[in-house]
Amino acid sequence: MLLASGATPSEPTRFLLLLAFAPDLLIEISHFFSSILGLVLLLLAFGLRARLGAAWWAALIVLGASAVLAIFKGLNWEETAMLLVCFFLILPFHDAFPRKAALTRMEITPGWLLSAAAAIVGASVLGWWSFHHTEFADKSWIRILQDHDEAARAIRSSVAAAIVLLAVGVWRLIATAATPSVVDDTDPEFDRVRAILAKAEGAEPSANLALLGDKRFLFSASGETFLMFGVRGRSWIALGPPVGKREERMELFWRFRELADAHAARAGFYGLGPDDLPDTVDLGLAIQKTGESAAVPLEAFSLVGRRREVLRRNWRKAGEGGAAFEVLPVGAAPALMDELKAISDSWLAHHAGGEKKFSMGGFEPRYVAEFPVAVVRSEGKIVAFATLWTTAAKTAFSMDLMRYSDEAPKNVMDYLFVELLQWGKDEGYSAFEFGVAPLAGLQDRPLAPIMSRVGRLLFERGEEIYNFQGVRRYKDKYDPVWQPRYIAAPQKWAIPFLLADVGLLSSGGVSGLAKRPKKTPEKAAT
Repeated sequence: MLLASGATPSEPTRFLLLLAFAPDLLIEISHFFSSILGLVLLLLAFGLRARLGAAWWAALIVLGASAVLAIFKGLNWEETAMLLVCFFLILPFHDAFPRKAALTRMEITPGWLLSAAAAIVGASVLGWWSFHHTEFADKSWIRILQDHDEAARAIRSSVAAAIVLLAVGVWRLIATAATPSVVDDTDPEFDRVRAILAKAEGAEPSANLALLGDKRFLFSASGETFLMFGVRGRSWIALGPPVGKREERMELFWRFRELADAHAARAGFYGLGPDDLPDTVDLGLAIQKTGESAAVPLEAFSLVGRRREVLRRNWRKAGEGGAAFEVLPVGAAPALMDELKAISDSWLAHHAGGEKKFSMGGFEPRYVAEFPVAVVRSEGKIVAFATLWTTAAKTAFSMDLMRYSDEAPKNVMDYLFVELLQWGKDEGYSAFEFGVAPLAGLQDRPLAPIMSRVGRLLFERGEEIYNFQGVRRYKDKYDPVWQPRYIAAPQKWAIPFLLADVGLLSSGGVSGLAKRPKKTPEKAAT
């Protein structure tokens, strides 16, 4: 409204009345700045949509100033009334704009700038059409900008708004934050990540993937919360929710989405749980279920009963065969690193895909040394180990790497899990997280989303690709509580691309996906 009003003629009767009591300079200033404030309101609308408190304050100031200027521009009381209505409509809703980021941190997207430019062009065309019977077309644009007639005022206001928009666009190109670099153990920021994990509120065990050394991070203003993410091509993928203070989560969610959008990237949030869904709704994201995670409540777990007969027998046989369990504290693993690496190399030789990254841990001595390590010994020699993800609040713990050698007892996995559950119970943890069963729990109904139906088909018939059903059946032995896991993105169509990039990030690219286990001489002979 302000842009169009500034580019079109004033109502002659009102304008003559205004000239009777208002100085020429005040009229010129009001006309000039009204269009600029109209553009500012268009840009502030982006901040209001993002729930910025600073945008709310700025919008009130600009609306109030514009309402006053509209009177001195040409006694446009209708504009003043409309602006005041907008002012009083948003005035009571300060609590609806809780984000504390400064306006200078507002990453105005290219699409929003293009929309503002279209509004300016539209207002200018409207002004040209309104004045096309005047003789200003014969004058040079410099003369027109210096004139004091009605047409000149309209052109000056439109040009001023265009110059301001150009300045904002240039500023955005210069000021847009660069893609955060990968933070590894040589970076001082890595100690901040460790410190946040050590006291994070409600962090999941998988938050320890931040210590893998392949993530990028956004930190909150207080420095006590982070969001980790990976970049592959045009995909920016946040791994899990922000870690740290709960009240700072939404700020980082928004900052990540805006930063990705400012870089024309696909923003995705992978590995979200049910508690994160309200935030994704506020972000306006499309959501897709990707599987289910299993958590065993430790207080209720027991080997007693007929249902546990097989598990109990496997655990007992391994123990009777000489298996012994021990948890090495943080800092003890480096002394045994060569032995652990030999076991890891032996295990990898029989499994496809090689070492993992991003959403799964890989064997790196520095990374393994960050955690407690559970080991199983047979005749005094380590034959299996698992790195443990712990949490500050002891709400849950989990296992990251689990590797065993060819010399390990046949039922070493069941033995290790049972011992871990008992250890966690003794240490005061509430639950043991078994990790995710991919594609589990998806629905194949006629009205279900197409991605859910395709996922269900893969779960039932894709055993050659991955042991989907086997993973679910194995974890079911421990009677876990199953929780859905989701991926979220601004557009539904982007989710398949994001999932593909999650797989490539985790596997180290196409070459990692294609890697197959080495054949032993016996297998090669057959």
